[in-house]
Amino acid sequence: MNYIARAIEPSLIKAAKSFPCVVLTGPRRSGKTHLLKRLFPKAQYYLLEDPDVIGRFRNDPQGFLDALKPPVILDEIQNVPEVFNYVRTRIDQQPRKTSQWFLTGSQESSLMRNVTESMAGRAAIMQLLPFAASETPKATLLRGGYPEVLARPQAAQLWFSSYLQTYLERDVRGITAVQDLAMFRRFLALLATRHGQILNRSDLAAPLGISVPSVGRWLDILEATAQIIVVQPYFENLGKRIIKSPRIYFSDSGLACHLLGIDTDAELEKSPFLGAIFEGFIASEIVKAQVNAGRRRELYYFRDQQGLEVDFLVPGKNASVTLIETKASKTVHSHMSKPMQSLAAAWSQRPSAGGIRQLLVSRASASPVTRSRAIAPGVETIAWRELATELL
Repeated sequence: MNYIARAIEPSLIKAAKSFPCVVLTGPRRSGKTHLLKRLFPKAQYYLLEDPDVIGRFRNDPQGFLDALKPPVILDEIQNVPEVFNYVRTRIDQQPRKTSQWFLTGSQESSLMRNVTESMAGRAAIMQLLPFAASETPKATLLRGGYPEVLARPQAAQLWFSSYLQTYLERDVRGITAVQDLAMFRRFLALLATRHGQILNRSDLAAPLGISVPSVGRWLDILEATAQIIVVQPYFENLGKRIIKSPRIYFSDSGLACHLLGIDTDAELEKSPFLGAIFEGFIASEIVKAQVNAGRRRELYYFRDQQGLEVDFLVPGKNASVTLIETKASKTVHSHMSKPMQSLAAAWSQRPSAGGIRQLLVSRASASPVTRSRAIAPGVETIAWRELATELL
């Protein structure tokens, strides 16, 4: 597959020009290394999963770093977290020299802990997720956005199987002492059947015969390695009794389909999970648009105890908000927007309320759905591939 430009590139280049160090996180195989090598071709590259490289560093850290001539890419830095202290010392010797260190990692929580402790003010933190639909038409509901899947879609199922095995062996064992990896694999399959649902830890623990705290720890692992998106409810008082548990989505729709045993587009069209997978795909697109632009990740859903529900709320500037409803249908009707209109009416009564946009996102047919097609007062319908540009 020819090189496909990533939406994050302008933000990444800007960060490199402003900071001595850039830390790029994201799930394994999302394209972090390839992107850095492409943007910074003069940088030396070292993989900190190579036993020889790890051994050389740990035997003589100062000697190892003395031999480097920045710019340098240190890949999978979570395997040697003590590197942060040594890199910090070298940055402090030349604090105004930018674009010197590029660190990548696939375990965000441990990385952020080390960055907070050692690199505060010295490093820009960015995240690279798999391809978004706005970046390439090859990213689809069935295949998701992992670069290697899009390059060889005929081998997608084998790739996902291998990815899960690698992920379990490397990242899960690297973060916590999960004794039963087979059980964790069953947990992933069960979680896929709850894709897009409100989280109920007891409902996940009971079928597997594990404890609720174990479910919490395993969800933390998945979130730390960017395998799932946890969408929190919007809590602010709108005069309603609000559901306060988060929703869980797999970050990549292709991986979700694989775990659910959905192998073809025809199977996906007939699947009872189609709506949930599309909703999760849109959640991922929103998050990708935010992180690619170097913005803070902000995504919520709304549901009250009377049954009023809106898929997503995206806060904007000046107390504005974008309400988003997703429909896997390729045909939209005015009644689909009623929950958004009800929530918009309640939102507008708030003393500090800003502007409100209401977007109904559908799976566009061959004739694209456009913004000019209003199906209800204040409600715009857009095709899913247009969403990223609408949010920025």
